[in-house]
Amino acid sequence: MLARVRSVAVYGMQVQPVAVEVDISNGLPVFEIVGLPDSAVRESRERVRSAIRNSGFDFPYKRITVNLAPADIRKEGPVFDLPIAIGVLAAAGQVREAGRHILAGELSLDGSLRPTAGILPMAVAAWRVRQPGPGTSDQVEFIVPRDNGAEAAAVGGLRVRAAANLRAVVDWLNGGEGLPLAVEAAVGPSPAGSIFDFRDVRGQEGAKRALEVAAAGGHNVLLIGPPGSGKTMMARRMPGILPELTEEEALETSQIHSVAGLLAPGSGLLRRRPFRAPHHTASAAALIGGGQPLRPGEVSLAHHGILFLDELPEFHRDALEALRQPLEDGEVAVIRGGRGYRFPARFVLLAGQNPCPCGFWGSADGRCTCTLPQVERYRGRVSGPLWDRIDLHVEVRQPALADLEGSATRDVAGAATAAGADSAGMLARVTGAREAQRRRFSRRGLFCNAQMGKAELGEFCELDRQARSLLGAAFERLGFTARAYDRVLKVARTIADLEEEADIGPRHVAEAVQYRSLDRRLDTI
Repeated sequence: MLARVRSVAVYGMQVQPVAVEVDISNGLPVFEIVGLPDSAVRESRERVRSAIRNSGFDFPYKRITVNLAPADIRKEGPVFDLPIAIGVLAAAGQVREAGRHILAGELSLDGSLRPTAGILPMAVAAWRVRQPGPGTSDQVEFIVPRDNGAEAAAVGGLRVRAAANLRAVVDWLNGGEGLPLAVEAAVGPSPAGSIFDFRDVRGQEGAKRALEVAAAGGHNVLLIGPPGSGKTMMARRMPGILPELTEEEALETSQIHSVAGLLAPGSGLLRRRPFRAPHHTASAAALIGGGQPLRPGEVSLAHHGILFLDELPEFHRDALEALRQPLEDGEVAVIRGGRGYRFPARFVLLAGQNPCPCGFWGSADGRCTCTLPQVERYRGRVSGPLWDRIDLHVEVRQPALADLEGSATRDVAGAATAAGADSAGMLARVTGAREAQRRRFSRRGLFCNAQMGKAELGEFCELDRQARSLLGAAFERLGFTARAYDRVLKVARTIADLEEEADIGPRHVAEAVQYRSLDRRLDTI
C-alpha cells in the first residue's frame, strides 16, 4: 500500500515543502529511506520503529520504502520522524486522513514528541498553504510537538495542533479527540525599567548622547576609550533605550532564533531586541553563519537588535572583514554544497576598543608609552572600509573624580534619581524619533534612518545653504569618503528627529561631523 504525508524542511531561512511517500510491499523486512537523507534522517528508521511499537501499534515487518520528495534536495535533521511514522501507519491501514495536514517533529523511542528547531519558519510556510485541498472544505492544520505549540501558534491565522506523543496524533487523525489547538504564549506587560540603567553611568554625558543618537536612527557606533572608562558598562545598557520589536520585526527575529534552536520550549515570539556579544576569539563562521548543518551566525541572531564587539581590534581579521557585506546589505549570503542560503542581518553594530595597545593614548597623566607607529599598527588591525561603515566614532574619556564621588554620595543617601540622562528619558526620546521615521518610511519598507539609500537621502536629507557649506568644509578638511558623507547626512537626520525638527540645520550637521573622529589623522587628535 502507498501513503503520502505532508511535511516541510528548513534550509537556512528558506522552507521547502516535502512529500513523505511510504510504500509497503511484500518481501524481506527492509526499512529504506531515499531522497537524499542525511545521517539524522537515516537514523529515524530506528526511532520510528521503536516509537510505533512502544505506542501500542503494529509495526509492519515487510519491505518499507520511504521517499522524501523532491529527491534532489538534501534532507536534514529529525523533523521527519513524525511524518514518517504516520506514513508507515497509514500505509499499513492503521491511520485515516494522513495526507491532508502538515506534520513535523522528532520522536523519542517511547513515542513521545520532542521539541524541534525551526518550527516557526515551518509554520509560516504552513500558513501559506493552509487553504483546503481539492474535494474538501476542511482547513489544513499544522501538527507539531507540544513544546513547539506556542511558537507555531504565533503565526496568526494558522490552526496548530500540539501533540504530546505519537498515540495522540494517531487517535486524532482517526477521528478521536484530545489533540488541543495550540495558543500563542501570552505577552506580559513590558518591565518598567531595565536592570541596567544609564543613570548609573557617570561623567559620560557626551557618549550617552551619541548612543541615544545611534539607538534613534539604527546607526553603527564605535566607542574608543581607555580601560575602565565605561565602554562595556554603556554597551550593556543600550538595549534598555531601544523600543520593543514591532510585530513584523518580532516574526523575522524569532524565525532566526527558531532555526538556531534558541527559542525556549513553550515560548512565543521574541519581544525584546536581541543583544549578542560574542568573544573576540569568534571565527568568521561563528559571526556570519555556517557549519554542518548550516546555522545562522551572530550577525543574524542580532537581527533588529545589537551586535556588541568588545575589543574590536582583537577579533580575527577575516572575521571583521566578513562583516562588511551584512553591514552594507543587511543580509548574509552563504554558499554550501552548490546551494545559496540567505540570512537576514540588519543590526546595530556597537563596538568598543582601546585607543592604543596599552590603552592610555591621549591621557592627561602621560601613562601611555606607545609610539605613533605602534598606535597606527594597532588601529590598522581594523580596515578602513570597515571603519567607514561605522556611523559614529565616539571618544570616551576617563570620568572625573568629582563625578564618581558624587555618585557614591547620592547612592549612600538613597536618592531616587540621579543627575544626567537615564534610560527612561532616553527611551522616550528614541521612541519618538523612531515613530517619526516609521511615518516617513511607511511606504518604503525601511525601519530607520540608517537604512536610507540615495533616493531617500535626496528626498529627506535636503540641506540649507549654511548646513551645506558646513558639511562641504568638513568633507574637504577631513577627507570624507562618499560613504562617510552619506552617513553624516543620515546621522544629522536622526539628530533632527530627536529634536523634533522637520529640517536639518547647521547644528545637526555639526554634531554629526564631530562623531567622525577616526577620519582625522592621529597626530591631530
